[in-house]
Amino acid sequence: MVFVFLFLLISVTHVSALEACPKCGSMDVPYPLSTNTSCGNPKYRVYCNNRILEFTSTEGFNYKILSIDPSAHKLIISPPVIHTNSCQSSDLAFGGLKLDENSPFNISSHNTVMLLNCSENILLSPLNCSSNSLCRQFEKVVEGSGCKNTLCCAYLKDSSMTSQRIRVRVGGCTAYTSVVDLKPGDGVKSWNYGIELQWLPPN
Repeated sequence: MVFVFLFLLISVTHVSALEACPKCGSMDVPYPLSTNTSCGNPKYRVYCNNRILEFTSTEGFNYKILSIDPSAHKLIISPPVIHTNSCQSSDLAFGGLKLDENSPFNISSHNTVMLLNCSENILLSPLNCSSNSLCRQFEKVVEGSGCKNTLCCAYLKDSSMTSQRIRVRVGGCTAYTSVVDLKPGDGVKSWNYGIELQWLPPN
């Protein structure tokens, strides 16, 4: 009887050890997110680099994780830095943010994306590229000042669009940013910059 109890205790301890990974810096890493093979679920891979928790795109670009809501199966990553002297996103060489189609992660419909420094071909799209587009407000803050007076457009990343990619490229749009849960009337100073990703819970 004692042997059975000890076996069960060891088994439960082993399972719980796989449930959640250790903190990365000051940030908790809740299950199923995994920073190594001994914790979490390996399909939900994130990376702890120099005590900073990061999400890596399928192209290999690292985005800092700003917050995690495990009960809603969501996390928010930082948009790429925009180089002010060239109006180019730091992930331009990677084609922007791209997720593996077989990944449990996808880009949620709570992101308002602003494409910056675009070619005129963008005008053939249904995006809002007018003078009252939200991207015109972004030009006024320091982060967007390098893209001032370039052609820009904004759109809500809804369910009719691909949920695996925010694309930038030379010859198209070379920079972008994103705001999470933007509400009508929100001033630019109150914008919550980030890209919200959601994940399918494990089976």
